[in-house]
Amino acid sequence: MGNVKVAIMMGSKSDLNIMEKTAEILKEFETSFEMKVLSAHRTPKETAEYAEALRAKGVRVVICGAGASAALSGVVASHTTLPVIGVPIDATALNGMDALLSTVQMPPGVPVGTVAIGEAGAKNAALLALRILSLNDPLLETRLQKYKEDQKQKILGIKLT
Repeated sequence: MGNVKVAIMMGSKSDLNIMEKTAEILKEFETSFEMKVLSAHRTPKETAEYAEALRAKGVRVVICGAGASAALSGVVASHTTLPVIGVPIDATALNGMDALLSTVQMPPGVPVGTVAIGEAGAKNAALLALRILSLNDPLLETRLQKYKEDQKQKILGIKLT
């Protein structure tokens, strides 16, 4: 895909059902992206090489989804200066709390923006990425304003008996 703005990464193919929610939002906003399965633990060299090459490819934001130890977003953030957004995924008996803590508890100097566990986080990661991209894209800013207005109208349109 040419002119990719967002890289969506996941640590395992089993994370795809959650990370597809990120892709759906980006598609809705006609924002280019690519998806990749790379593991911080099982493919560390390939993960580092991919992260280091993203800026040169034109990518502007990285979204990483991972469960269990959830090291992917931190490893990626250590290999790029691009904004990295981590999506903790519920993949263990701990209901995603392990992934949340692994994603959010980064040492100083390796920032990772972290969103909610699971599907809500995957959607919000896309919206946060779009907000970052909209800083230099007035058309995208207009689309985001319309999206917010549509969300508001859905709530205001609810009729209770």
